[in-house]
Amino acid sequence: MPTLRFHAIKESLSNKPIVVEEKERRSVLFGQNVFNENTMRQYLTKDAFKGVMNAVKYGKKIDRSIADQVSSSMKDWALSKGVTHYTHWFQPLTGTTAEKHDAFFETIGDGIAIEKFGGDQLVQQEPDASSFPHGGIRNTFEARGYTAWDPTSPAFIYGSTLCIPTIFVAYTGEALDYKTPLLRALQAVDAAATEVCKYFDKNVKKVTSSLGWEQEYFLIDKALATSRPDITLTGRTLLGHSSAKGQQLDDHYFGSIPTRAFNFMRELETECMLLGIPVKTRHNEVAPNQFEVAPIFEEANLAVDHNSLLMDVMGRIASKHNLKVLFHEKPFAGINGSGKHNNWSLSTDTGVNLLAPGKTPMSNLQFLTFFINTIKAVHEHEELLRASIASASNDHRLGANEAPPAIISVFIGQQLTKVLEELEGVTKGKLSPEEKTELKLNVVGKIPDVLLDNTDRNRTSPFAFTGNKFEFRAVGSLANCGNPMTILNTIVAKQLQDFKEEVDKLIDKKDLKKDEAIFNVLREYIKSTKAILFEGNGYGKAWEEEAKKRGLSNNKTTPEALKAKVSDKTIKLFEEMNVMSAIETKARYEIEMEAYIMHIQIEGRVLGDIARNHIVPTAVKYQNVLIENVKGLKEIFDKKFATVSKEQINLIEEISSHIEGINSNVTKMINERKKANTVEDIEKRAMAYCNEVKPLFDEIRYHCDKLELLVDDEIWPLTKYRELLFTR
Repeated sequence: MPTLRFHAIKESLSNKPIVVEEKERRSVLFGQNVFNENTMRQYLTKDAFKGVMNAVKYGKKIDRSIADQVSSSMKDWALSKGVTHYTHWFQPLTGTTAEKHDAFFETIGDGIAIEKFGGDQLVQQEPDASSFPHGGIRNTFEARGYTAWDPTSPAFIYGSTLCIPTIFVAYTGEALDYKTPLLRALQAVDAAATEVCKYFDKNVKKVTSSLGWEQEYFLIDKALATSRPDITLTGRTLLGHSSAKGQQLDDHYFGSIPTRAFNFMRELETECMLLGIPVKTRHNEVAPNQFEVAPIFEEANLAVDHNSLLMDVMGRIASKHNLKVLFHEKPFAGINGSGKHNNWSLSTDTGVNLLAPGKTPMSNLQFLTFFINTIKAVHEHEELLRASIASASNDHRLGANEAPPAIISVFIGQQLTKVLEELEGVTKGKLSPEEKTELKLNVVGKIPDVLLDNTDRNRTSPFAFTGNKFEFRAVGSLANCGNPMTILNTIVAKQLQDFKEEVDKLIDKKDLKKDEAIFNVLREYIKSTKAILFEGNGYGKAWEEEAKKRGLSNNKTTPEALKAKVSDKTIKLFEEMNVMSAIETKARYEIEMEAYIMHIQIEGRVLGDIARNHIVPTAVKYQNVLIENVKGLKEIFDKKFATVSKEQINLIEEISSHIEGINSNVTKMINERKKANTVEDIEKRAMAYCNEVKPLFDEIRYHCDKLELLVDDEIWPLTKYRELLFTR
């Protein structure tokens, strides 16, 4: 009996739910461990508070004397809560968060020590940048990099450490993180959207991008997960035959939450409340042991920080409950994978959601302006938007039955489709009085009556309008939201900029009134973006063929998709919008391609090890048992031997066939990997891993999974799907 698997099962069955008590209401807990506006009012001087709020709201630079006041107050607040250390908390291009802890401690001579945290330590630190992905921006021996305080995302206490959200840049100023380009993109969309808003309301001074993510994940017993080398090292199962029962009965979705998972969620939500993460929703997802957590919408930069923090917190709390969180987009074959739907919108400082219809024709014209411009932005940059969610792990999910395809399209629903069709018929140039009345009363004016109940969700659409926001469904559960949010806000900012130029030109040169100019431009956008609008089923060859006719890209793999990130069009876009320089853009391409290669390489090594060192020896052991059985039958039955041992002999031959299939394909995979590693060009190397190495995974898995059905369950070494998915 393989001890690890059955010891793990025994341990998992002995794990009892950890009782979690909620002693205070969530409204009381919320933000207690955050140096938020309420806390700052208590601890900061008026000048310091005003300086920080001006930085948060208007992007004004914080004076160094103000920084000293803030750091002193932040330290006093943190010490009052038992904090001993501080860290600059940042998001390098590894996809995880990073931190280096320093104590509030300094000696001043004569054996005397004090707690110290000055403005210098708050504003800037100098971590080693050489060991983080940098895409060739820095030489390995040139290690210097800087983290710099981001006052728009409040500091928080986690454990006994004060965490200060920061950007991370190279010594030469290039961004080495997700936050820096995101902040630049948010500035760009703020500036562009504010200018467009002034067509409708002169009082608008700022537009904020908001994000509400929906985090899907699997929750597996920790002992069982640890017993699987593939889960431990890659975050997913590289082999394993499907359980007889999976998600066919739809009995897990929105069902009663299992007790251990429920207690994990309760503790997670308490910690989130303390950290100011406004989680609101929890439920079972479609697949067994799959769940979802979702917050109230927040400003995009803060929402990205909160999602990164949440993923870290989830892992730590799950471990306390003897569970393991799997964020991989497809940890199990044959059942639904996990996404992280990004719900995105724009709001003004006057309290208006620009993607929600209003009660007047003017407010609805504003809504249509931002709605149609967003569609236009997606149409113009659909390949880049696809590249924003490309990863080795998300490739497994995109195009599967539960997820959107790799083709980017926009779903808006029947009612809004009719509205756009009517707007398409607007007269070019000046509008007649009758047409103005028709538009305001019957087309634009009626949107509030039909919209909220008629924008159904389309599960197969990667980018769907859902009433007052766009839902970018194709983002993977493991992803940092900063990447897709940077690109989405950048392309919308560029489109709004172009829109304003076109409208102003019509007003100035064609002598059109503002509304007429807006209608004229929107009409042309509607005509030119029909290809991106799709209301049907996104699965299968029919849509792929239709998308090809429409001129839409279908980049199914990460190496194909990422090319859009370094096209001349993309480089020009990022430079024009001051989001990333050409050097930064190309560096990120190198980093993401390298990450893809490394993920496939690691998975290949792990799969080869499991197949040859776990599966084949087990199959041989069972084969030997059968051989001994056949020998015994021959001794007993003699002349009847061929008849009575027929099935055993067939089984021995079948096992031999699968063993040969495993060994030959593992050898092929190793050789293809070696060959790929000699390719210097990173794009060609990534394509070699994608097209030559990765397909062999399926061949190896096929033979391993067949052996799982043949070999005695008592000696099978790997924890099976039924145990991983149905142990609760």
